[in-house]
Amino acid sequence: MQLWNKLNKEELEEQLRDIGHEFLTISFYKYARIANPHLFRDHLFLMWSKLEVVGRTYIASEGINAQIAVPTKNISLFREELYQIDFLNGIRLNFAVDESEAEFPFLKLKIKVRNKILADGLNDETFDVTKKGKHLNAEEFNTLTDDPETLLIDFRNHYESEVGYFEGAILPDVDTFRDSLPKIEKEILKGNEHKNIVMYCTGGIRCEKASAWFKHRGFPNVHQLEGGIIKYARDVKEQGIQNKFKGKNFVFDERRGERITEEIVSVCHLCGTPADTHTNCANSACHLLFIQCDKCKEKLDNCCSSECKEIFHLPIEEQKELRKGIDNSNKIFKKGRADHLAFKRKYK
Repeated sequence: MQLWNKLNKEELEEQLRDIGHEFLTISFYKYARIANPHLFRDHLFLMWSKLEVVGRTYIASEGINAQIAVPTKNISLFREELYQIDFLNGIRLNFAVDESEAEFPFLKLKIKVRNKILADGLNDETFDVTKKGKHLNAEEFNTLTDDPETLLIDFRNHYESEVGYFEGAILPDVDTFRDSLPKIEKEILKGNEHKNIVMYCTGGIRCEKASAWFKHRGFPNVHQLEGGIIKYARDVKEQGIQNKFKGKNFVFDERRGERITEEIVSVCHLCGTPADTHTNCANSACHLLFIQCDKCKEKLDNCCSSECKEIFHLPIEEQKELRKGIDNSNKIFKKGRADHLAFKRKYK
């Protein structure tokens, strides 16, 4: 059996429609020592392929980070086989809050081996990522964030917090998790060592590492929202407690977001009307991630500018010639600050 995919996007979409599965989107992570990440990667690929799982997973010697979609009919078997892996036995699975934003959250199964499951820019051999901060459930989170001696910090990137956030949270202007650690320590935590530090992110993986890092750096009162926004949104609904989150939760799959509340806290980057739908510019040479309302989407054919619209309507061969040698892969999210986006969020 081959351990990779050979089909293009259109073929993958058609294949999924023919199969006709209903999928549940699941995320989980675990920091653990994996002796042979490549061997473990191959084991997972074979196991999950048989269950027709799709999605994206990273494996490193420090653990696993999975964002996948599992056919509903295979959930029980998926869980059973996953829990047979010693260090994943009983692991918490975060189920998506809203499955309605995209036809398919993922199109294929990708499992990659990396140096780290979460790039952090840290090179301290004495740092132990397993010595994490205190986990807070939804009720504990609400109570502690009501305390005036608490700093509530969003550990996501600028384009994520723009469409949704917790009331009273500090929203750092960062492009990556790697950027966030030194910036938050220098600009927010320094001088506030006595305060409660409460952090949150999408599903918990960034806060797990960040809470351990700041404990390592000597901050005594470090807390994190257990399971992140995904688990919080489910828990407040099921338990009937106050929901302090506003707007959408940005997610890294084809949906681009899960609606948590009906409030729209952001605007279209092109015209300024209320909007919170992220999209990528249809011009493949740009592929900019930005927020676009339906009216601008129709006017510009899902492009971020008139210039990109013109390129998008050129013959495919001409488009390929124009984008030869252009690599935007590491600029897509940062370009959310592009000058022609007149209504992008302004940071102080």
